[in-house]
Amino acid sequence: MVGLVLVSHSRKIADGIKDLTDQIASGHKGIIAAGGMEDGEIGTDAVRISEAIKAANDGDGVVLLADLGSGIMSAETAIELLDGEGIDVKLADAPIVEGAIAAAVTAACGQNMDAVIAAAEQTRTVKKINS
Repeated sequence: MVGLVLVSHSRKIADGIKDLTDQIASGHKGIIAAGGMEDGEIGTDAVRISEAIKAANDGDGVVLLADLGSGIMSAETAIELLDGEGIDVKLADAPIVEGAIAAAVTAACGQNMDAVIAAAEQTRTVKKINS
């Protein structure tokens, strides 16, 4: 099953999104929150993210979703740190909450990495309010 790593500057935000995805895609055990710094402060850490990628990986690939610009840069650095380890990992260009839910459901249904990324990225255009 495609793993997911949730990258946020806030540990509470990443953990909260993980709680949501765990409820909605309860059969998926490869969803890992990588929020905040090791000491609990706000920020992102490429080493912590790379460890989360390893934990989420079961051989079908790992999709990362990140919240803000430097979180994306840390995620990209984490991917570079894993170069040569044979883990297929990609960053989805999607809103972290909606994208994580769509990705988790798609992954839990057994879809491949391209389908998981597409599901996450399609949430960029979803309207929440029809007026």
